[in-house]
Amino acid sequence: MSDESAARQTLAPLAADQWGDAEYAAFGVLLGIPGEKVPRAGSGHTLDPLKFDIIGVLARHPGLAQAFLTFNGFLLRRGELSPRLRELAILRVAHIRRSAFFWGEHTRLAVDSGVPEQDIARLAGGNEGFSGTDLLTLEATDEMLADGRVDGGTWERLVASLDTHAAMELIFVVGTYTMLAMAFQTWGLAPPPGSAPLPRT
Repeated sequence: MSDESAARQTLAPLAADQWGDAEYAAFGVLLGIPGEKVPRAGSGHTLDPLKFDIIGVLARHPGLAQAFLTFNGFLLRRGELSPRLRELAILRVAHIRRSAFFWGEHTRLAVDSGVPEQDIARLAGGNEGFSGTDLLTLEATDEMLADGRVDGGTWERLVASLDTHAAMELIFVVGTYTMLAMAFQTWGLAPPPGSAPLPRT
């Protein structure tokens, strides 16, 4: 099977009639609202859970989803790592781990966060053309993906450049999206329609 071919789906998102209090509560954690205020599945609302396959799959295990989305919501909404650096790291994970889902989803989020499309295209080809904290972030991400750790010298430069909190968050972002890429490739979750295609290696 090629990188661009979707894996056989082994875990489908919940259907409208499968959403209950626990599932709405899990989605509510990510949205920052109580479960009873989450739009109902099939309502057609902007935040209708059926519009988010990733949530529909995770909500098959609502207890796990609630715990995970609390953590991931912190990284995405309340963390100190800048959205640009976070999205560059996630896209590098998606490219190296061959995750069509996360490449498509986070290309959109990166653009929404102000990352120019030419930077996204450049990122798929390596680190040439990047400098400063961008380059440092990508180098640290590459080290984690290759060796399972950030080199001591790289870590010192990260802390000096980003501060300790943001440097710590970078490790958790890379680890989280590496884990999610494995999960979604196992379950065969397809990229959203119209997503940017995963570039070839």
